[in-house]
Amino acid sequence: MIKAIQRSISNAWRWAYRKWDSIGSDRRIQVIAGDTLPPKLPRRDLVLARDGDEDWCVGMQCPCGCGMNIELLVIAEAKPRWDVVIDSNQRPTLRPSVWVQRGCRSHFWLRDGRVFWCD
Repeated sequence: MIKAIQRSISNAWRWAYRKWDSIGSDRRIQVIAGDTLPPKLPRRDLVLARDGDEDWCVGMQCPCGCGMNIELLVIAEAKPRWDVVIDSNQRPTLRPSVWVQRGCRSHFWLRDGRVFWCD
């Protein structure tokens, strides 16, 4: 019974956070020098680690609000890997979708700086 109540509260919180997040401003991307991400990532924006002219990885906090840091490799040699496209307004698009395999198990697309949930 208690677990069911906790699950209901967690689901309600996640729904409310996603709704609130969807009306916020578009996510932007910050480019940093180097091949690693900083230990603290911005709450909303993404960080792209670039060494010279080679992109290494993209980092972000999970958009569900759980606080988990997500690191996605974008170098050609990596598997799995993601493609990142940045428009003229610094809004990122990621391909393929992002599916967190542990913790909150969020699954979403990021297009033009907006999160689109898969569930």
